[in-house]
Amino acid sequence: MSSYKFLEHTADAKFRAFGDSLEEAFGNAALALVSLMWKWQRTKKKTSKRIEVAGRDLHQLLSVYLEEVLFLFESEGFLLAAVERLEIEEGDEGYSLRAWLQGDLDDGEYEVYGDVKAITYNEMRVEMNDSCFVQVVVDI
Repeated sequence: MSSYKFLEHTADAKFRAFGDSLEEAFGNAALALVSLMWKWQRTKKKTSKRIEVAGRDLHQLLSVYLEEVLFLFESEGFLLAAVERLEIEEGDEGYSLRAWLQGDLDDGEYEVYGDVKAITYNEMRVEMNDSCFVQVVVDI
């Protein structure tokens, strides 16, 4: 099974990311997201970033997490190459996520060919069964 696939959408980009666990599906969602902007498979793993985000439910957690990946690119030029580890915990006030990201800083060596403006809640899904998937529509 592939880690993500793009689906038909009239104006924006829509993808599903898969995993054997919710954490793996979230990790693959970040790779699907950045594949709209650069080839993450060709990005060197020179820099590590640790992120922590929270959300009242899994939909908000997914949105905030993907927005953080976009923020790292926009503010620091961080190009994601891999999600090394990702942990999701449920607490009294919702969910928290910790992730360890690998990548490189954009110094002109890589081709950035797209732009994602925002993560939307439109058609967002988080499914947990024998295998998991998340579905996201992004504004491009």
